[in-house]
Amino acid sequence: MKNRSLVSIEDFSKEEWLKILDLAEEFEKNPKQRILEGNVIATLFFEPSTRTRLSFESAASYLGAKVIGFSDASSSSVKKGESLNDTILTVSNYSDIIVMRHPREGSARYASEVSPVPIINAGDGANQHPSQTLLDLYSIRKTQGRLDNIHITFVGDLKYGRTVHSLVIALCNFNAIFHFVSPPELKLPSYVKRHIKDAKLRYYQYTDLTEAIPKTDILYMTRIQKERFSDPIEYEKVKNAYILRNSMLEEAKESMKVLHPLPRVNEITQDVDANPMAYYFQQAQNGVYVRQAILTSILGVK
Repeated sequence: MKNRSLVSIEDFSKEEWLKILDLAEEFEKNPKQRILEGNVIATLFFEPSTRTRLSFESAASYLGAKVIGFSDASSSSVKKGESLNDTILTVSNYSDIIVMRHPREGSARYASEVSPVPIINAGDGANQHPSQTLLDLYSIRKTQGRLDNIHITFVGDLKYGRTVHSLVIALCNFNAIFHFVSPPELKLPSYVKRHIKDAKLRYYQYTDLTEAIPKTDILYMTRIQKERFSDPIEYEKVKNAYILRNSMLEEAKESMKVLHPLPRVNEITQDVDANPMAYYFQQAQNGVYVRQAILTSILGVK
């Protein structure tokens, strides 16, 4: 994994994913190790972020690395018209690795092709979010004791949800059984569904969330993403399509966990937070350990 970019979850093999997860377990036991001193991590966020940006920066800081970058493209030379090519080539002079979020699909792949230092894709439009996928896999394994043969239910924005796309592709390597709950307008894209068909795995589609809950090991809620809709009227039609309430979990398996890449708006009510099945805030915490594992693997320290 040394000096390799992570743009798509498929850039690393299943065996490499598992190495990342094992390494993340080590970092969870001891996250404060000064093993990246002398390294500079650049975080370039052309699109808003809280958890991804701060967990990468926290991961790097705990390991002794310096962090540079921006959380708002309007504070960079992008506002003056600088191209992505020039931004990447410039920042690569100042850093050992670049973590980048960008609203345009394919931007991270392009950046990896022009950059002399590795690129980690922190989300490129509605395409992929591979580091989120690895922390999701870590959270699933930690709560279920396995990755194989999981019944996973994805709810909400399956069309634009980059976290969903990456995780579905990854779980095709672990014999998952997929359950998809969404409005017809927000169904899973055919290119992602093709991975399931090629792996000869089962999937089921629903419009009623309560129908899927009793079968579920992992309930993966997602936000309906207003920023992905060009037509506000279309967003208004689906924005409250699915709201998970605590009472709806009465029929769930005792071992089921509720995940969410966050931020949430109103798709999980706050009364769910106190339920032992709620795992989304611990999931966010797991992001620090997994991103420590990613950074140290790509920089060749671990």
